[in-house]
Amino acid sequence: MLHKKIVRRMLLLGAVCLLLLGGSTWYAVRFNGSRLVVPMDFSTYVFRPQDLPMILSMLLLILYVLCLAGLLVRWAFAEKRRQAGSPVTRTINPKLGFLGFLGFLGLGGFWTYGVDGSIFPFLFFTFFGFFGFFYEGKLSNTLMDERYLENRRRARAAADRTALTIIFLSTLALSQGRLWGGGDTMLIAHIILVSLAMGLDVFLGEFLLYRYDHDDPVEEGDA
Repeated sequence: MLHKKIVRRMLLLGAVCLLLLGGSTWYAVRFNGSRLVVPMDFSTYVFRPQDLPMILSMLLLILYVLCLAGLLVRWAFAEKRRQAGSPVTRTINPKLGFLGFLGFLGLGGFWTYGVDGSIFPFLFFTFFGFFGFFYEGKLSNTLMDERYLENRRRARAAADRTALTIIFLSTLALSQGRLWGGGDTMLIAHIILVSLAMGLDVFLGEFLLYRYDHDDPVEEGDA
């Protein structure tokens, strides 16, 4: 289980990174001719000391995201080993659901694409799946009896079916390239939709499991 102090510390660091990025963006727009904010031709880019606030804040945000991802992966493997011999679900603080707000980092892809053509940040939309921690936390220390295991199977199947349907339909629609303009537009749209579908898959699996476990009437057609 992630210690509460670690969770609070990571949330605080994330807020600081976003504030620094916002401040450096304001500085660049106000005093540095919007360099590194508006689209630029990087083939002719020449470093200037005034660019440092923007560069450092971007590097700091990237480092934070990488550290957060590493921490979550390490925690997930540790929890998986601990859970292997336990008859109850793992203990999770529902406040971890706030990590789902990291999904809004995906909006940064619209900015980076305009600056240097980078589309990698669109993958951050997958982080919306972290909202599922809220419902998983509410099921902490739940006995994994036959009823729970059946509910988990139903929830996972419904979530996977929904995500795969979205991916299939979006791929089918975007394959009609002549309707959507250039190749970059189709690629960006596809990455966004697939990332959102993956995040939805994670969130929906936990949400439906919570509803099934609490005997809420969920029809198969709802998911």
